[in-house]
Amino acid sequence: MDANRNPAAKARVTEAHTAAPAAPKSRVVAVVGIVAVILIGLNLRAGITSAAALFHELQAALGYGALVASILPSIPLLCFAVAGLATSWLTRRIGVEKSIFVALALLAAGLLVRSVPATGALLGGTVLAMSGLAVCNVAMPSYIREHYAAKTSMMTGLYTFTMSGGATFAAAVSVPLAQQLGSPSMGLAAWGVLGVAALLGFLPIVLHSHRTARKASQEHVSMWPLLRTRLGFLITAIFTLQAVLAYAVMSWFAYILTNQGLSASESGLQFGLMQLMSVAAGMILLAIGSRPGMMRPALYLGSGTTLLGVPAMLFLPTSFAAVPAVLFGFGLGIFPLVLVIISRSGRTTAETTAMSTVSQSVGYLISALGPFGMGLIHSATGGWTVPLALLAVVALALMATSHQLTSKRTQLKAGPRPVA
Repeated sequence: MDANRNPAAKARVTEAHTAAPAAPKSRVVAVVGIVAVILIGLNLRAGITSAAALFHELQAALGYGALVASILPSIPLLCFAVAGLATSWLTRRIGVEKSIFVALALLAAGLLVRSVPATGALLGGTVLAMSGLAVCNVAMPSYIREHYAAKTSMMTGLYTFTMSGGATFAAAVSVPLAQQLGSPSMGLAAWGVLGVAALLGFLPIVLHSHRTARKASQEHVSMWPLLRTRLGFLITAIFTLQAVLAYAVMSWFAYILTNQGLSASESGLQFGLMQLMSVAAGMILLAIGSRPGMMRPALYLGSGTTLLGVPAMLFLPTSFAAVPAVLFGFGLGIFPLVLVIISRSGRTTAETTAMSTVSQSVGYLISALGPFGMGLIHSATGGWTVPLALLAVVALALMATSHQLTSKRTQLKAGPRPVA
């Protein structure tokens, strides 16, 4: 169904054209808000990549088997899907800012629980922390849309830049940090300090929003009808496909290199290089995609480099491990483009939240099959050829979806702004 004739507003259950709360007016509040966005961004992938870099060490120390090893990298995606569904309801009840604050509290608590050297604590702490991340994932595009509507691309770029930066730093230092602390569990728990910092950094924003809150009827937008629109379906599809690729690669990249003969420290460094490349790639692809008519080439570039990373991973010797690290890292840079598309997909904060909720919840639920499936297929085949070949198929599907999303029927015009 054409999105132009069936706009996202048709998905409303009730309609109330309430003006969005004004962006922070004082310079101090504005600066604090930017710092808070940076701190949140630093946290949103560090808890994932720190665990990915330590999978070998955690399995050796805790003694869990192949099933737990396959489930562990899928937990973030399952939490993003299930807990993310509650975000729309939560933001209507307590507001976007308070929802993010609650999420950060869950994140910090979960990261600290993982300090207990037991498989149950590792799994339980991961579920708790990733549930907090799930709410942040869905709420942050709405927070940026509500407070920085005139600077969506810039704030999304800052948010994703710090997200990738935190992931890169965590991937690079988690192994030596765990060795220094004498335990992979303690190496994971150390990232709880960063979660506490984000919680404290966001507290002034919550207090300010509480003091300046205005009584107004809350608009509600039902998210599921959005999947029946062309725009909603394509945004959900592109988010799903990029998430399958991103989390499959992030979960198993270092593990594959270790299987191919690199040490855990060397694999962690290559994993860090991949994450570092994703930081630069995100900024490059945002700069390209923000120009009129250049969104399609930007999406092609991101998905195409991921496609090239598969044969590089399969056929190049480990001495050239930096090549697939760079290619996969550049492919991860497509994520900021998708976030900007989501941030600008609605005419109100409620519409944006609904689109963010449905695309991320459905996308993460399906994409959980990526890392879990790769682990099971690897166990069944004894190698990485078949799992990586399937990733190449997903990359081709991402390119095809990018083509449809940027067609005239979907009207992605000046930069990454979809016109509903």
